[in-house]
Amino acid sequence: MRISVLGLGYVGCVSAACLAGQGHEVIGVDVNQAKVDLVNSGRAPVVEERIGELTAEVVRTGALRATRDVREAIMNSDVSLICVGTPSEPNGSLCTTYLERVTEQIGAALAEREGEGARHTVVFRSTMLPGTCLNLLVPILEKSLGGTAGVDFGVAVNPEFLREGTSVRDFFDPPKTVIGQLDQASGDVVAQLYEGLPGEVFRVPVPVAEAIKYADNSFHGLKIGFANELGAVCQALGVDSHQVMDVFLADRKLNISPAYLRPGFAFGGSCLPKDLRSLVHAARRADVSVPILSHVLASNADHLQRAVELVERTGKRKVGLFGLSFKPGTDDLRESPLVELAERLYGKGYDLKIYDANVSLSRLMGANREYIEGRLPHLAQLLADSVDEVLGHAEVCLVGTRDESVLSALPLSGGPAIVDLVRLPDAEARRAEPGYMGLAW
Repeated sequence: MRISVLGLGYVGCVSAACLAGQGHEVIGVDVNQAKVDLVNSGRAPVVEERIGELTAEVVRTGALRATRDVREAIMNSDVSLICVGTPSEPNGSLCTTYLERVTEQIGAALAEREGEGARHTVVFRSTMLPGTCLNLLVPILEKSLGGTAGVDFGVAVNPEFLREGTSVRDFFDPPKTVIGQLDQASGDVVAQLYEGLPGEVFRVPVPVAEAIKYADNSFHGLKIGFANELGAVCQALGVDSHQVMDVFLADRKLNISPAYLRPGFAFGGSCLPKDLRSLVHAARRADVSVPILSHVLASNADHLQRAVELVERTGKRKVGLFGLSFKPGTDDLRESPLVELAERLYGKGYDLKIYDANVSLSRLMGANREYIEGRLPHLAQLLADSVDEVLGHAEVCLVGTRDESVLSALPLSGGPAIVDLVRLPDAEARRAEPGYMGLAW
């Protein structure tokens, strides 16, 4: 394939050399003449394992060359990979200046070659927030071309997962390949670029592809921060943190796994809140700052408040709540976020009915009964005997359980407004309904 790569920093330089190494014909573009000269002399403009040898080889064979001229590159390619930087503005917002500028240049060049050769596909590899491509960059291209994206020219988002220091290795052995496609044909073009490489390929909507890079990097930062904070607390308590983490990492069922990594409602129960409080308190006593750990419970409380606000937004006063225990398959109400939710709604004067197949006031005992009597003393008059009783009462229903008896009874339309706390199995179909609101989207 004939490919132009715009921006010859780490991502662009590595992408250009690696694609050329796979047999593609690549033109690199950069405003910096020094970078262009380095590439054309067979030298890489970045310091990176293996990149020097690879660049020398692909330039020697003629598979890679560089220019400052965007028009020349576009005229001689069928696919453009945009790899320019998206730094932070002083206030932390995303700077899209370079993206906009190069998109305008591509649009102007494509307008000149309109009707010549195959449909051109513009692929954004730069990291950008969801909505940037469709709301900002595509309109720039459409205005320049007077055409329609996905029809007259292709558009895709293809985030990179290259780590500085191992980026050539990462290119040829990626953890995954993500293709945010505006249309099938655009996605097909990007898929051809990486044909033969290992790793699963995900073809997703454009905004999903934009968000994935942020999910990855945020989680990586969170993992490093978590490990460092835990290490600091362990050190203060005289514990070998590396031994602790060795055991922690060996748990592939709950710790290093997909467990708990699905957006949904707040957590609760008799363990997580209590143990977080104890650990944070121990850190404070030892004068160890743990901003991540100390804000986990605050974050959890904010998520619970969002559910309250969704109910308030409906303007309705008769509320049904499905689910009360802190997790499915138990009657444990201790520090259940659904109990807290019920308490807040009842305290605000909502006419509340609750159904949980596992919760019966007559069966509650010990600390469990003591907890609910202290938090929700009116539970007896709030509990309903059936799903239908709640549905008959409610103008808005909060669904905090995946109990099959609840799911099968919920009307798809024409019933009460739905506040979905668990991402219902038919959530996709319900999204089109005006009375549906999902907390887990």
